[in-house]
Amino acid sequence: SKVGLTFAQGFYLGIMCNWLVCLAVWMATGAKDITGKILSVFFTIWLFVTSGFEHSIANMYYIPAGILAKGLNSLNWKNFIIKNLIPVTFGNIVGGVLFVGMAYWYVYIRNKNLSHEKSKQKSS
Repeated sequence: SKVGLTFAQGFYLGIMCNWLVCLAVWMATGAKDITGKILSVFFTIWLFVTSGFEHSIANMYYIPAGILAKGLNSLNWKNFIIKNLIPVTFGNIVGGVLFVGMAYWYVYIRNKNLSHEKSKQKSS
């Protein structure tokens, strides 16, 4: 089923997956104790796995393992690269950059820069 996705399906599943993976890293970094780190990573990764979202790095192991096992005719290198790896990788990039990176920038960095500019204007 991983190589039977349309480009749009792979792209959107990749977005959702990397959004959760990046959130896991972000929340674990912000947690103050080891329990918080473990729980933040566990539940977000558990959600992405059980939801069936696609992660290009995980697929770089699972799909070639299936290809080498010679299970199905549709499971081949061409389908892996074109129908899974490319759209899922683009989706992973968009999910990490837009949903986590841009949100982080908007909430923290942008406001810090705006307050810094306002303080410069007051001192001038």
